[in-house]
Amino acid sequence: MRKLHSILPDARLTVVSFKEEDHEPPFLEDIRSFSGKIGATFFAARNVALERYSSLWESLSIIDLMFCVSWRYLIPPSIYERARIGTFVFHDSMLPKYRGFAPSVWSIVNGESHTGASLILISEGIDEGDIVDQESVKIDTKDNIADVLEKVTKTYLTILERNIAKLLSNKFSLKPQNHNMASYTVKRTTLDYKLDWMQPAKVCYDLIRGCTRPYPGAYTFFNGMKLVIFKANLSDSRVYEVLAPGRVTSKAKNGISVLCGDKRALFLEEFELETKSGEIATFEKILGEIQLSTTFT
Repeated sequence: MRKLHSILPDARLTVVSFKEEDHEPPFLEDIRSFSGKIGATFFAARNVALERYSSLWESLSIIDLMFCVSWRYLIPPSIYERARIGTFVFHDSMLPKYRGFAPSVWSIVNGESHTGASLILISEGIDEGDIVDQESVKIDTKDNIADVLEKVTKTYLTILERNIAKLLSNKFSLKPQNHNMASYTVKRTTLDYKLDWMQPAKVCYDLIRGCTRPYPGAYTFFNGMKLVIFKANLSDSRVYEVLAPGRVTSKAKNGISVLCGDKRALFLEEFELETKSGEIATFEKILGEIQLSTTFT
């Protein structure tokens, strides 16, 4: 929204957003506040087709363009067809790959070296619309999800800036997606964040960096309590001759090494424990309780 306002300061904007999930950093009130500062119409909604919003849509007699950015809910044709030129979706993958939910998270978890940013014409099918523009986004081996989201957002802005004039003049071109090359993701659940120490160290590492803040974090269990891990690295180069996945192999002031299914260890350097009383134990306290005989489950 800020970028669009900077490019088109005189445009009449209507902004729709929704309240963030409990685990997410707050964004709704920031969007509401900035909308007010620039004189944009704002309303909060998840299902924009509900009857109670019909008067608002009717009040918008002319809509040139609609943009959907990180929108998670169904928008029916009765709404998106109101845009005179079209409704366009920003999606964080190189479509037709990774259609669906949380593509950046899944890309990191899957160990991909790249994700992407795509601007497409909206469609009734999931992320099936024709492509206006797209650009690959590199995922470095030490990037976590926050790093990748920042890169993707910057790429969104680049794509918006180089296409907005063509969109407004209705002189843009469209490239159909190759549906035979399509792949899909699914909505992430709590189980998708659980570490499986039988997996190779790299797989566990990718899960941790893909699920860290602003997401809930990958987790394991320690003495029946949930240990949430926010940061790890592959600096422990030792090869072990035992298969003891989840076993703590060494301790240091700045973390612990845990054995994985490929007989290599993953070094955990930032974590917190959800105690049985509901409190959150500090890193230092947890480190003091963990022993070399500890096995995470």
